Amino acid sequence: MASKTLRALLSELRQASPNGCIKDNLAARYILAQYKKYQTTDQELCKAREEVHFLGKTYLTYLSSLRKYKELQKEFHGRGERSVRETADMVGFKLPTDPK
Repeated sequence: MASKTLRALLSELRQASPNGCIKDNLAARYILAQYKKYQTTDQELCKAREEVHFLGKTYLTYLSSLRKYKELQKEFHGRGERSVRETADMVGFKLPTDPK
């Protein structure tokens, strides 16, 4: 379970990186260090590990939400006024045709 969160966190960091490489990323190094620090065996019960896993899932939610927000911001903001047809196409509506 925790390894899925770790992979997803590193994937989000990779997507946020301008060159797509997290080899020298300090955040990635910190996350890996924390993952190794709180890694336990199946037979051990570690409350701190559960807290760190929860914190990792929280950061994952934040990073993915931030990425999605930026995508939406880029798509829908800053183009100025749109025509009625462009707005209708954007939300999936069809304008009524004018019968002649």
